Amino acid sequence: MAKFKIKKGDQVIVTTGRDKGKKGEVLKVISEASRVIVAGANTVKRHERASQTSAGGIVEKERSVHISNVAIVDPKTEKATRVGFKVLDNGEKVRVAKRSGETL
Repeated sequence: MAKFKIKKGDQVIVTTGRDKGKKGEVLKVISEASRVIVAGANTVKRHERASQTSAGGIVEKERSVHISNVAIVDPKTEKATRVGFKVLDNGEKVRVAKRSGETL
């Protein structure tokens, strides 16, 4: 199982494809397939049968995007950035944005 620098809850931007430039929150990381589900990106319409929990009909869902096609959004500049790591004085290891040095 691979380890990624992008985690659930991160703000990311889609860098390639039909939804290039869209920003959203990571809803789920699928590490076995190296994919992430981003809110509002790669949406598709699916016909669903009605059930006790849902009304059915045509439903819009987010599909997964390959993790190489998204980048973390820098909290300071709102642009795509890479992720680095830094150890704080108290020994805590934190993720930092390479573009601005802000902690993520």
